[in-house]
Amino acid sequence: MSIAKKIIPAQQSLGPQFNLFLLTWPIFIELFLFMFMGIADTLMISAISDNAVSGIGAANQFMVIAILILEVVGNGASIVVAQYIGARNYKSASKIAALAITLNLVIGLIISIAFVFFHSFMLQALNLQGEVLAYAESYLAIVGGMIFLQAIINALSAIIRVFGFTKQAMLVSLGMNIVHIIGNYVLIFGKFGFPALAVEGAAISSVVSRLLAVIFFVWLLFKILPVKIKWKYFWSLSGEYVRKILKIGIPSAFEQVMYNGCQLIFLYFITFLGDQALAAKNYVSNIASISINVSIAIGMGTSIIVGRLIGAGEKTAAYYRVWKSTILSFGISLLTISLLAIFRYPLMGIFTDDPEIIALGAQVILLSFVLDTGRALNIVLVNSLRASGDAKFPLYIGFFTMVCMSLPLGWYLAITLDLGLAGIWLAIAADEWLRAFIMFLRWRSRKWEKHALVTAQDKRPNYTYEEATM
Repeated sequence: MSIAKKIIPAQQSLGPQFNLFLLTWPIFIELFLFMFMGIADTLMISAISDNAVSGIGAANQFMVIAILILEVVGNGASIVVAQYIGARNYKSASKIAALAITLNLVIGLIISIAFVFFHSFMLQALNLQGEVLAYAESYLAIVGGMIFLQAIINALSAIIRVFGFTKQAMLVSLGMNIVHIIGNYVLIFGKFGFPALAVEGAAISSVVSRLLAVIFFVWLLFKILPVKIKWKYFWSLSGEYVRKILKIGIPSAFEQVMYNGCQLIFLYFITFLGDQALAAKNYVSNIASISINVSIAIGMGTSIIVGRLIGAGEKTAAYYRVWKSTILSFGISLLTISLLAIFRYPLMGIFTDDPEIIALGAQVILLSFVLDTGRALNIVLVNSLRASGDAKFPLYIGFFTMVCMSLPLGWYLAITLDLGLAGIWLAIAADEWLRAFIMFLRWRSRKWEKHALVTAQDKRPNYTYEEATM
């Protein structure tokens, strides 16, 4: 029996393949591998200088925003596909998947062109100077100029995961990281006859590893998906499907872009605190991402299940699933931060031997008890609201808590009250907890139930695999 014929019947009731743990652990490993790629860059580049680390950190702020823009289509399509699978309308799910890949490629090419021509202007606007600016420009020109590769990866991996193949997506990420680490070693330090390219070497290594990942994801797309995607689907633009994708994708990505835009402004605030504060921020972000990735994995796994349940009309089951996931995310986040806090000095010492940077980093790791526990709740609740179709509500609330509250609070605490980096962390924590409380009330109200994307006409209760592939 083929993989497809095994998976399709199980999807009728979600089946064991859609147990939260079985979905989540490969997603966490995949996220951890992406995080490890960033840590590997940081560790190897830190051998050059702390300024090189700061330059890459600054460049990556723009990369993060670009990737979030690319998730307009990826996130929107994954939720729409999940609801159509729940409704057993597999042919529509296949068409939406193909459409998402095409749209993301076009958007990625546009962003790549923008980075090639405007990367210097973007970085100078952050108040970067000297060596930090030079390193950031080198990195952003190369990695940003090839960001369309990440656009394809985003769409492909989102579609493959939502069909339940989270383990396969993880294995591709593992291969990408192995190539990236080897490429870093060879090109940063000039091994095996290659020139020592420093920051540019890290950028080239990143691009090559992404190119190989695209090749393997494309192979997976046509090899393992239960509903075969026909080539004509890539060129068939459906207004109905595009509207549904954008209904979820635009608010979701806008909210995330807004969040990371605020982080970019916080980074601008930190430049006034000095190079040591900037370096400490980058090191702590790498360390704390371990805790954050656990919550993101739980949130993503939960959203896949919620989307399926909503599509199948099982809204009460979705309601209780989210409460279980929220408690789990909070508990694991608390445990992870506790471990990071215990080993905060040795962890900071991995990246630098500057005692002031280590002291600053250790201080804000302790404050992550407040920040990351609130974020753990937020991630699951916001992902679940999006999966239900209620994507605009988190955007509206985020504008108030992030832009109107946390930004001025951050400046006041960090600069006016002279709390420095700790003030920035407290301002972000205030946003996370207020948003988490409001999202809690929204989910409990069950107002999200009216936002389902799949109508009764879209459902195929007696749809078989053979009909799906006709």
